[in-house]
Amino acid sequence: MSQGADTAGAEGSVTAHRDGAVLVLTLDRPSRRNSLTQLMIKTLVDALTDAAADDSLRAVHIRGAGDHFCAGADWLAANDPAGQRPRSGNLVRRIPHAADRVIELVASIQLPVVCSVRGWAVGFGCNLSLVADFTVAADDAVFWEPFVDRGFSPDSGASWLLPRLVGLARARRMLLLGEKVRAADAADWGLIHQSVSGSDLDHAAEELVSRLACGPTAAIGLAKQALDFGQHATLSQSLTQELYNLELSCRTGDFKEGLEAFRQRRAPKFDGR
Repeated sequence: MSQGADTAGAEGSVTAHRDGAVLVLTLDRPSRRNSLTQLMIKTLVDALTDAAADDSLRAVHIRGAGDHFCAGADWLAANDPAGQRPRSGNLVRRIPHAADRVIELVASIQLPVVCSVRGWAVGFGCNLSLVADFTVAADDAVFWEPFVDRGFSPDSGASWLLPRLVGLARARRMLLLGEKVRAADAADWGLIHQSVSGSDLDHAAEELVSRLACGPTAAIGLAKQALDFGQHATLSQSLTQELYNLELSCRTGDFKEGLEAFRQRRAPKFDGR
């Protein structure tokens, strides 16, 4: 992936740059609270697809430019009453390869994904932060699923993610009543990883990303895969999957380094191989 790849222009962009072994993806449309155009979503899909096959990467960091993380997909632009109305079935045909694909990629990529959130995380933006492995948010950030307030039903994995993270009762409050959740409550609920002061957000997120990027990348990816697999598997199936993953991780150089560091009573120095 080339450094600085973007979809520059008045309609906003998603910029991708390397910070060592970390891929940093920035949603860059601050004038619209980083609401996503179709082109921006396509860039996310392409960047995450490329990252999944890049052995030099060890973590992904997703953030928003300016004062907000992401106000969701730009439904106003996609449904401009003055524009040409899409033909019937447009959403069913398009979304699985666009917004839904982003959610699936973040969930399945065998790299740890961290979101840092300030301001609003709304709709797709909220779900993107929920599907990440870790989300660190400024204490004044707000997570909101406004679908029913806009007259349509949830998408981008909201009905799957929320019950698993916070239970059905709280999921109903967010999806059926459209309740907004402040970052401190989101952290207490287990909706996100951590809530910090706004001035500490960048440092806290970068420290977490750095820690993950210095870890045993293959083992982290396989552990992530096992957690996802276990969401729809029996205990017996999960135990079997864990064994296959263990067999793979025990063949890595990082496994050997971990054992050697244990013997020498020192911190391991993993190289992600």
